[in-house]
Amino acid sequence: MTSDANPTVDYPTLTSNQRQTWSQGDFHEIARLNVVMAEAMCDAGDLRAGERVLDVGCGSGTAALVAARRYCQVTGIDYVTSLLDRARLRAAAEGLEAEFLEADAQDLPFEDDSFDAVLSVYGVQFAADQQRAARELVRVTSPGGRIILASPPPHGWSGDFFAVHARHNPPPPGTDSPLRWGSTDGLAELFGDTVARIDSEPRPAFQYWRSTDHAVDVFWRWFGPTISAAERLDDEGRGSLRTDLQHVFERYDRAADGTPVVENTYLLSVVTLGQ
Repeated sequence: MTSDANPTVDYPTLTSNQRQTWSQGDFHEIARLNVVMAEAMCDAGDLRAGERVLDVGCGSGTAALVAARRYCQVTGIDYVTSLLDRARLRAAAEGLEAEFLEADAQDLPFEDDSFDAVLSVYGVQFAADQQRAARELVRVTSPGGRIILASPPPHGWSGDFFAVHARHNPPPPGTDSPLRWGSTDGLAELFGDTVARIDSEPRPAFQYWRSTDHAVDVFWRWFGPTISAAERLDDEGRGSLRTDLQHVFERYDRAADGTPVVENTYLLSVVTLGQ
């Protein structure tokens, strides 16, 4: 990996602010868009019954529960208490065995080599100190194990969607974009020669909406970063944010019948550790 992260950034404060942002709304209402990614990740990583699996930034348990349905030994971590409560309810409703703990991706509360596979779908990518988070993923993964990621790339719907947020609510100077995880160069910088290989490919994930207005309304009500951006703007700024978000959904609408089918391209990566 590269050297330590930017020493001018106050990572503890940034992490605290991020926790507050992601606690707003209810990410569970957004996580339904990630189910197809979670299924693809578990297929790509060839998760098998009995394997020890960690879902980092698990939210309400989307990827963790996919792994649990394969009879893996699953642990999920997140720093938003309400999402962990929802994950436990979902596991109980399905009769699935999974443990959910409150923890930070930058300081995982596990021994070295604790897991055969580590998952993260649009989760760890938002850690304040990305280099430290990547180092933690490697540390808790056993030799020969794999880190399986679904990451937002700098192009397509995800790239444009998060670019709109950054334009209306600029991040603190010196911080890295989560889109770094969605490129082969970014992953090479994050993991370097600490891993044996990195295999990545872009995949489509389709979003189904009643209208583009409906799509914006869902994010406006439930998605923490959108809520946080809107709170920092005046009326004119909020109107501009809504318009820009709607244009993103319209740009990637692949349907022609008035019911949007929005194509989001994500980067599916399997990072394999050496023996």
